[in-house]
Amino acid sequence: MASDIKVIARRNILGSLVTMPRYSRIAQIAQQKQTKPEWLRAKSPAGPNYEKIKNLLHSHNLHTVCEEAHCPNVGECWRGGTATFLLLGDVCTRSCRFCMVKSGNPQGELDPLEPSKIARAVADLNLNYVVITSVNRDDLPDGGAEHFASTIKAIRKHDSKVIIEVLIPDFNGNIDQLREITEAKPDVIGHNLETTAPLTPHIRDARANYQQTLRILKSIKELDSNLYSKSSIMLGLGEEEKDLITSMRDLREANVDILTLGQYLQPSRGHVIVNAFVPPERFEHYKHIAEDMGFLYVAAGPLVRSSYRAAEFFVHALRERMRTAS
Repeated sequence: MASDIKVIARRNILGSLVTMPRYSRIAQIAQQKQTKPEWLRAKSPAGPNYEKIKNLLHSHNLHTVCEEAHCPNVGECWRGGTATFLLLGDVCTRSCRFCMVKSGNPQGELDPLEPSKIARAVADLNLNYVVITSVNRDDLPDGGAEHFASTIKAIRKHDSKVIIEVLIPDFNGNIDQLREITEAKPDVIGHNLETTAPLTPHIRDARANYQQTLRILKSIKELDSNLYSKSSIMLGLGEEEKDLITSMRDLREANVDILTLGQYLQPSRGHVIVNAFVPPERFEHYKHIAEDMGFLYVAAGPLVRSSYRAAEFFVHALRERMRTAS
């Protein structure tokens, strides 16, 4: 019953969205049967390494954004031995209109053993690159910052050479909470802009402010200039090209190093409808524009996600930084 109410609420939100002028195109598409183009067809999850990761994660009672967000790349990434761990449980206190992760009120519940469980899983999988992300936990006094820091330290304790990327929430703009994470010394800190400024109020939760996101990203470098910063934007939500270019420029002005651009896919009928399936050549066009702006590395394509093939992207970025510094 509760899930039915949530779906109805989301549909009501969507109904109000499609009546806006900006969403007139979405309203038209909603009346048509959409078929994913060939370039969006991902391989079905399978293979021994996929099964190994799946079984190990479930045995440790751990969550991954790969499963919770219904990522289309789960088969490819898990076959290659990469997984993105979902910290702080699997219930988010926010309700963004593009996200499949469950929303609700975790009421302060937290697994104190989660950092050590993730560290053991990383060791068992023999990973040399790990991505840690989380749900938003507005119910916690520190938004989960200490839990993030504890997880980073636990992984380092098992293996100091593991490269750690964290994809963090905004902590309601609290820089002290961000500092707790930077002082734990991950290698990469990501925080996603998600969409353009005009679309942000219609796509993201009301607490996810466009300028607040930029402040968090800019503060990463101010707190530790040696860290790599990263952000991601979804395409196909109805964004105007000029607004997308402005958003990319805003990210560069916040000293973001790595940018990923990917196609938004509607995870359920209760979520915002896809406005357009952006072809690969258009992603390539935006990639060139972003590279000219000075991003250290840009990954752009229909199936690219913020943590997709993270290790390869990071290594490429590192080599590029070393090359330009020499």
